[in-house]
Amino acid sequence: MPGSSETKPWGQAENENHNREPFFIGVAGGTASGKSSVCGKIMELLGQNKIDHHQRQVAILSQDCFYRVLSPEQKAKALKGQFNFDHPDAFDSDLIMTTLWDIKEGKTVHVPVYDFVLHSRKEETVTVYPADVVLFEGILMFYSQEVRDFFQMKLFVDTDADTRLSRRVLRDISERGRGLESVLTQYMTFVKPAFEEFCLPTKKYADVIIPRGADNLVAINLIVQHIQDILNGGVTKWMNNCVKGRGPSKKLANLESSIRPH
Repeated sequence: MPGSSETKPWGQAENENHNREPFFIGVAGGTASGKSSVCGKIMELLGQNKIDHHQRQVAILSQDCFYRVLSPEQKAKALKGQFNFDHPDAFDSDLIMTTLWDIKEGKTVHVPVYDFVLHSRKEETVTVYPADVVLFEGILMFYSQEVRDFFQMKLFVDTDADTRLSRRVLRDISERGRGLESVLTQYMTFVKPAFEEFCLPTKKYADVIIPRGADNLVAINLIVQHIQDILNGGVTKWMNNCVKGRGPSKKLANLESSIRPH
């Protein structure tokens, strides 16, 4: 997971207090829509990948790290492709909220690492250090109002359903050791219905919709410019400009109108 290369046993490390409060950006979209790729491209264009993890101004978290610990019965279903990982209840909402609050308070957090082959949390965690801007991506980032209200900016990555399916098939076969029939059955039984019921309706909450995901370099470059404004001027200055109706708020309006599909 982007954010840090350091791993420590869960719960052993101390959190550190900092005074700064980060700017939260939520990135939602369907499975394999390119959410992590968009975040990765943003990091690359901002030059954050060349900076030591302790000094980075931008951090990334993924909702995929926050899957619940499964009971033996649920894990048996998951190994057979019969557990719905795309339902809101599949995620540990309490841990997500605790993590968000800790990050907001400027603390170093230790995020779980999820094993998608064994369907369980690993012993180690990933360290995410305090940052000025936090990108948090996941299929259901805007589903819960409590989580949604954390984000000062909300992006929705909108990619064609056939493209998303083909990407998911290739990923699950090559990276997670699953068979084609199993992947397609799970997609039709759980993934597609859950997308239509839980993910797609949250598109209305997005400030910016990014068609074609990471391939949309025009949209990504505009968002990068917007984040640079935040990093250069500080979150407080950015928010004041938005309240006064000038500066970044106007740029965001132009950004939204320029990349929304017609």
